[in-house]
Amino acid sequence: MSAQEYDVVVVGAGNAGLVAALAAHEAGARVLVLEAAGHAERGGNSRFSGSIFRATHDGLASIRPILADPDENILSRVSVAAYTREDYIGDWMSTSQGHPPRELVETVVDRSFATLRWMRGHGVEWELTADKLFDLDHLDKVYALTPGGAIRVRHEGVGLVDALFAAVENAGIDIRYDAPAHDLITRGATVDGVVVRHADRYEQVRGAVVLASGGFEANPEMRMRYLGPGWDLVKVRGTRFNMGTMLVKALAAGAQPAGHWGGCHASPQDAAHPPVGDLRLTDKLARYSYPYALLVNSDGLRFVDEGEDQVFLTYAKTGGAILRQKGAVAYQIFDQRTAHLLEPRYRTGTPVTADTLAELAALLHIPADTLLATVDGFNKAVVADADLRFDPISLDGVAAYPEGQPPKSNWAVALDRGPFVAYPVTCGITFTYGGLKIDTAARVLDVTGQPMPGLYATGEIAGDFFHHNYAAGAGLMRGAVFGRIAGTNAAAAS
Repeated sequence: MSAQEYDVVVVGAGNAGLVAALAAHEAGARVLVLEAAGHAERGGNSRFSGSIFRATHDGLASIRPILADPDENILSRVSVAAYTREDYIGDWMSTSQGHPPRELVETVVDRSFATLRWMRGHGVEWELTADKLFDLDHLDKVYALTPGGAIRVRHEGVGLVDALFAAVENAGIDIRYDAPAHDLITRGATVDGVVVRHADRYEQVRGAVVLASGGFEANPEMRMRYLGPGWDLVKVRGTRFNMGTMLVKALAAGAQPAGHWGGCHASPQDAAHPPVGDLRLTDKLARYSYPYALLVNSDGLRFVDEGEDQVFLTYAKTGGAILRQKGAVAYQIFDQRTAHLLEPRYRTGTPVTADTLAELAALLHIPADTLLATVDGFNKAVVADADLRFDPISLDGVAAYPEGQPPKSNWAVALDRGPFVAYPVTCGITFTYGGLKIDTAARVLDVTGQPMPGLYATGEIAGDFFHHNYAAGAGLMRGAVFGRIAGTNAAAAS
């Protein structure tokens, strides 16, 4: 078996892995990046992302210096409140029901904005998410961006991976494509490198190892085993290469499992979503305007509080709720009060439209009597001044509590102004929450709680960060922060 020597071997070439490679290179290491995909499909899940990075900041004035060519027209039409350390930690811990180790969360939060600046220095171009959830032309007042979801990469996931690959290539870091990692090279708990699988042989690459190879979301057998019935058939939003191979191999080598193995990031996607992510569409099949809709199943019944909170704090669990419905399908129904609020990504879909709800039910093959009863019951619970108080760009507290249905805590206006517009949706999995136990130095811990010399992890393969739910942009931020930590520390250990 042939062998090569590097100081640091990074497994995976998404956001987390490429950041780790750059950090290791800056620390003086000779670095190799192993990418399971070919050049045309490189970039992992990061390439399919909307590329929001959740970071602390002091408002628009503090964000502006890192923006690439800010659009003055957009800047004049938006506002951004400060997003404090306490806000960030609070959103993270509440969405994950208090489970994540606080020291891991604080590490991401406290290094978040500095990491954005560092990435900007490596060519990543930041912009505001001003058109992410609304078409600004349809709003007649200043749009208050959600503070925690205000920053994304220009050209989203494609722009992110293009910028990071350019930085890695310009640094002279070696990248190998079509080079899936197959196993770890170990001496007891010590990791000395990686075995790479080729068509006709195995190859050893020695060096300190940073695992950044994602979760097991593309592996139907593992989804069924850990997430449960139905998850083996779910749509995969991102790359087809995240099969969990190195996660399994690390556990077999003695690494400690951590986090919510029965949980994942799963969001509403167009019902026509392909089995795995389509590089031509990336994230453009997402359907996140449901707070302004009624979301019903194929029996015509509501099953979630569509307005529980800002969409960036609910979308990652709503896909799972859809999966639990008959046929793993649901329908977002809008009327002419809210149809203009659909985010731009809905343009990739084909809506079902009808002048009446009865006609819509027939087109959707939903029992008309049940749908009409659901909507009538909801409409009767809408408060008298709902239209006057309705505010799509903030938590407006306009709530309805229909008998026998879930409440709608915000944006609860009547659904009675035809024509009616419906979008069939299903569940799309983005990444899994269970993974390897790491410490704040990104070292992988073994089953006794001790660091495994020579082994680091970052990104979706690292567990214990998210449980049950997720705040938009925290995953990419986690991968970048711990990517820098992992790359720097792996270089020091080599």
